[in-house]
Amino acid sequence: MDCTNRFVNEFVRQSADLLHPDDIVWIDGSEEQIEALREEACATGEMIKLNQEKLPNCYYHRTAINDVARVEARTFICSREQINAGATNNWIDPVEAYQMTEDIMRGKMQGRTMYVIPFSMGVVGSPFSKIGIEITDSIYVVLNMLIMTRVGKAVLEALGDSDDFVRGQHAKCDIDEEKRYILQFPEDNWIRSCNSGYGGNVLLGKKCFALRIASYQGWKEGWMAEHMLILGIENPQGETKYIAAAFPSACGKTNLAMLIPPEGYRAKGYKVWTVGDDIAWIRLGADGRFYAQNPEAGFFGVAPGTNEKSNPNALACTREGTIFTNVVVTKDKTVWWEGLDKNPPQGAEDWTGKPWDPASGTKGAHPNSRFTAPARNCPCISPEWENPNGVPLSAIIFGGRRAKTAPLVYQSRDWNHGVFVGSIMASETTAAAAGDVGVVRRDPMAMLPFCGYNMGDYFQHWLDMGQKTSADKLPKIFNVNWFRLDDDGNFIWPGFGDNFRVLEWILKRCEGMVDAVETEIGFVPKAEDIHIADMDYTICDGHKFGIDDLRGILSIEKEYWLEDVSSIRAFYDKIGTTMPKELLDEVDAMEARLRAE
Repeated sequence: MDCTNRFVNEFVRQSADLLHPDDIVWIDGSEEQIEALREEACATGEMIKLNQEKLPNCYYHRTAINDVARVEARTFICSREQINAGATNNWIDPVEAYQMTEDIMRGKMQGRTMYVIPFSMGVVGSPFSKIGIEITDSIYVVLNMLIMTRVGKAVLEALGDSDDFVRGQHAKCDIDEEKRYILQFPEDNWIRSCNSGYGGNVLLGKKCFALRIASYQGWKEGWMAEHMLILGIENPQGETKYIAAAFPSACGKTNLAMLIPPEGYRAKGYKVWTVGDDIAWIRLGADGRFYAQNPEAGFFGVAPGTNEKSNPNALACTREGTIFTNVVVTKDKTVWWEGLDKNPPQGAEDWTGKPWDPASGTKGAHPNSRFTAPARNCPCISPEWENPNGVPLSAIIFGGRRAKTAPLVYQSRDWNHGVFVGSIMASETTAAAAGDVGVVRRDPMAMLPFCGYNMGDYFQHWLDMGQKTSADKLPKIFNVNWFRLDDDGNFIWPGFGDNFRVLEWILKRCEGMVDAVETEIGFVPKAEDIHIADMDYTICDGHKFGIDDLRGILSIEKEYWLEDVSSIRAFYDKIGTTMPKELLDEVDAMEARLRAE
């Protein structure tokens, strides 16, 4: 594939001079090239070909056992001034970071092939889209990027002679965790990743570009890159309204993105359309409304827990053209993971490649095992998911996993209060991030690991975006919590498809169709305005969910919120002098309301 862009060619030459590959292959996106790469990866053991009758065009990959998740402790924002990275990011001086990783990566592609991947985040040529070039020595990375992004000649044609592209260098090196670095240089549009083969660290179009670099680009250019799903809700009259929502991992984000409404709603003609499950790029439209586009072309989903009940649409996505990572491989070369069904396979191999006995008590699939599936496979993919102008947002939802504190749903008082609501999000850590599991931590807008610049400046950018249009055209902001527990540790709300009932109330609020109760933290629904008449959910011991349970999880527990105030202040103090005064005032105002008799 010929490339006439001198900036791209110079980047490829510089990369080759550093890495010393035996060969250089440009990825053109053709089926012939893709099939040849699959065959080569299977021949070397990098990939395993799965049962093509049951899982056509599906393949399997195992990472090294020391390389199974994003490594936040080894991820750095390399801005020229440390304050531009802020207190919530790891920072290395960029001069030092470039030199350090060049010393690690030098010559590490000897005996290997260097692949050059021209890719577009967003529909090629869209006003939303941004272009990147990823260098890698991993066919696994190439094949995943072909699913997750738009790759090939059309990307270089769209780029033309421009120097406006993100440069990404990945080298597996020795998969040495002590020399593993994922570096973002926001001011240089540059990413460097070494000594990892795990998708979250090496698919440089995903978190590295589409969030860390793009959030910085959005800050400078007046748009937003957010860790948000996008979904559309179509009513029986055929009208579709769109919602973007931010959740930390293990809070049902993908399940919500591909939600199936309860049967009673489906019978009336309600539908849910998936636009994106993970990332939203948001721009101000000519009509003054906010429009969102999913910059990705695939889903990089967590496998464990995905099943016919929790997310049948996600499961359907994986049945063709999918790459599975670190799950169980069965005797007949299909896949399995915990939570898929209650019939674990006999004679299978676990995620490390060893024989696995389900009776052993050990998990067969890694808790963070993954599937990379084309978005076009999704049965509920929106007809608008590739609209080059994005979709207009009616609402933005923030959520977390709180056992007692947050109610099922509440609405912010206004845009600035909504930014405050997003800034105080808290939830539990999961296997998606290396480290302890089950620890509650602040994760503003679900962006704590992904913001490419100072978090205080990020909050200010949100506040500034709210000034770009009239209040009536801004999306309304809400917070949800599907995870309220009773005193015995049971989930009070059923979740899954029944979350549609809350989304219905949210859209009715956006349309001014229902009232709400003003509380110390925001506007809470009247219990009778959330439709539960046809709901069939048993909390425990024969106790069926009813209106009193709903009133309970819509209640505001002042003592928990007052405890939360000190935690919020401590988090804001950590961010430091860049914290916007508007948000500090919001904490004071909320505390005053909570303490008022």
